[in-house]
Amino acid sequence: MIITYLSVGSNIGDRYGALNQARELLVEKAGIVTIHSSVFETEPWGFSTSTNFLNQVLVMQTSLRPGQLMKVIIDIEKQMGRKRNILQYEPRVIDIDILYYGRQVINNHQVQIPHPRLHLRKFVLVPLAEIAPEFIHPSLKKSTSELLISVPDNSTITLWKSAAEISLYLSGNKKTTE
Repeated sequence: MIITYLSVGSNIGDRYGALNQARELLVEKAGIVTIHSSVFETEPWGFSTSTNFLNQVLVMQTSLRPGQLMKVIIDIEKQMGRKRNILQYEPRVIDIDILYYGRQVINNHQVQIPHPRLHLRKFVLVPLAEIAPEFIHPSLKKSTSELLISVPDNSTITLWKSAAEISLYLSGNKKTTE
């Protein structure tokens, strides 16, 4: 098993429901989610739209190789209704990115790991810093905290649901605010 870090985001429909469904499908098809960050509401990155995203980072143990994991992710996104087209950045029901796969650096026709833009995106770095502040980016040789301090992204990001609230919800205690 290898530890992988995944970013999940949604800005169409039931955004929180989409994050939960993506996590459940990842567990069903790819491995065990061991840690999850809080959920943050963020402005879109790289394009304009009227609906903000909900974003979260998951830590997962998987036995899948990077290409297999990427295929599973694309299948989950399709299953959940994501339609990819020529536009690189657009509203989406779900977006799942592999941030890290262990401490490996991989750049081939299937995957680029670490994610090539994670150090530029506050919506990735804030939840990642919550759960892995000292993780060292294998190419840039900086910790998540260091990357967050120097991120050029000045978009607004706010806590939407804390990791503790999510844990209560996942354990069956539905008393948290939906």
